[in-house]
Amino acid sequence: MLLREPLLHFLLIGAFLFLLYGIQNETIVDSNRITISEADIDRLAKIWQKKMLRPPSQTELDGLIEQQIREEVFYREALKMGLDKNDTIVRRRLAQKVEFISSDLATQVEPTDEELADFLSAQPGKFLTPARISFTQIYFNTERRGNQIESNALNVLKDLDLKTDVSAMGDPFMIGQQHQQITEIETSRLFGGEFAEEIMSLPAGNWQGPVFSVYGLHLVKINSKQPASQPALNTIREKVKNEWFTQQRHTINKNFYQSLRQGYEIIIDKPAPENKVSLKK
Repeated sequence: MLLREPLLHFLLIGAFLFLLYGIQNETIVDSNRITISEADIDRLAKIWQKKMLRPPSQTELDGLIEQQIREEVFYREALKMGLDKNDTIVRRRLAQKVEFISSDLATQVEPTDEELADFLSAQPGKFLTPARISFTQIYFNTERRGNQIESNALNVLKDLDLKTDVSAMGDPFMIGQQHQQITEIETSRLFGGEFAEEIMSLPAGNWQGPVFSVYGLHLVKINSKQPASQPALNTIREKVKNEWFTQQRHTINKNFYQSLRQGYEIIIDKPAPENKVSLKK
């Protein structure tokens, strides 16, 4: 039903908040009375205590109240003088506050598990646990072996499946021979993107290669491969919920802006072609 649509609820709440905000602003502008309520004083005291790690003394609290009054006086005088008009920073800040109101509306409704499950299934790639690979590699140094590097590697490869100890084979390598349960991104950081992409496609079991890396050539044996997988909702619920809220904020902000924009007549005075300023040097 339409009444159960969350976006409709958000827009109705937003309209109410703007109506309330307008009433409050009219009161501020039209009245010369400044009221510091008990709630205001309590808020000032809590802010002080959070910053100073102790409650304010009466003198300090009186000073905070006077500072609040001073700020309110100057604020109202600035409005009377029109200082809020044609100020880029003020305009931008007020526009941001309106966006914050619509963004906050997105957090008013907690998603159900069914909604999160639907969101998860609609974006499977976003929450995938990446594939992991374990492999052993034997390194051949380009500078050391020169033009013979590929033939050297292929000669070693011929009988390699019969060997059980390969620790002394190839050339010394600072990263080591054994690499356990690492992702393609992690492999790319160690060996380069082309190497990572190629070994992720190799089957497990036998020695293979040579495979080029940013360091030289490698013979590679894939010991195990763990494919990418979709985690269950209960294991990543908070992550999915955060992403759900992010998407909701984006959708609500977009629709909220469009609904407000429709209330204005937009006129764009574009310069005539002959009056356009060229930005080319």
